[in-house]
Amino acid sequence: MSSALWVSKTGLVAQDMAMTTVANNLANVNTVGFKSDRAVFEDLFYAIEVQPGAQADQVNTVPSGLQMGNGVRVVGTQKVFTEGNIQTTGQPMDLAIIGQGFFRVQGPNGEDYYTENGQFQLNAEGMMVNSQGLPLADEILVPEGSSGFTVGSDGTVTVVNAQGVTEDLGQIQLVNFLNPAGLEALGGNLYRETVASGEPVEGTAGEDGLGQLKQRVLEGSNVQVVEAMVQMIAIQRAYEANAKVLDASSGMQQFLNQTV
Repeated sequence: MSSALWVSKTGLVAQDMAMTTVANNLANVNTVGFKSDRAVFEDLFYAIEVQPGAQADQVNTVPSGLQMGNGVRVVGTQKVFTEGNIQTTGQPMDLAIIGQGFFRVQGPNGEDYYTENGQFQLNAEGMMVNSQGLPLADEILVPEGSSGFTVGSDGTVTVVNAQGVTEDLGQIQLVNFLNPAGLEALGGNLYRETVASGEPVEGTAGEDGLGQLKQRVLEGSNVQVVEAMVQMIAIQRAYEANAKVLDASSGMQQFLNQTV
């Protein structure tokens, strides 16, 4: 069977995976804190029939050899951690990180998760939690009957309690990683630490390269719709080209079988 059939097949599979990545980006264009993905390609191994630099005779060497490629594959997907657009909401517990950093929340088993989605609410105990009910690791507890909930740019949280006295509830710390693209995406706008990401480095917002906190706004998805549409068109054309190669290679095989 013609090797071109297998090569074009790898191209079709790779472009299909790339289209899935773009589709996921577009599906999350309105997801708060979402970071877009991009597919990373690499060529497959080469069949070396003539080694470059091999001796052609006693005096001369082969300048380039004969190396036949075997196609392509998607070797990975990479999260792109550029900032999304800032959306004003007016809600006092909506927070955005202007710059680098993640909020740290705790799962039901005590494991730490990380997110850039700052849509927080209060649970029945008055604890600040995300939309899945996971509490901030900083354990911000808002007293009953308080008002004037305020978060400073450094993460300091204050309220006016039921007695009319301003009360400091603590400070929301941010976390950063040496390689954020190495975080494991869990869905639900949550990430988990991996060996590739490095250990989390916790700090105060606005210090040590961490971004500042801004209240009553949210960071939207960083998906650029026009860019994603252009990528989609390019992937579609590449898919069509690989399909034509598959058809042409099959036609050559059919011609050979009929005439030989």
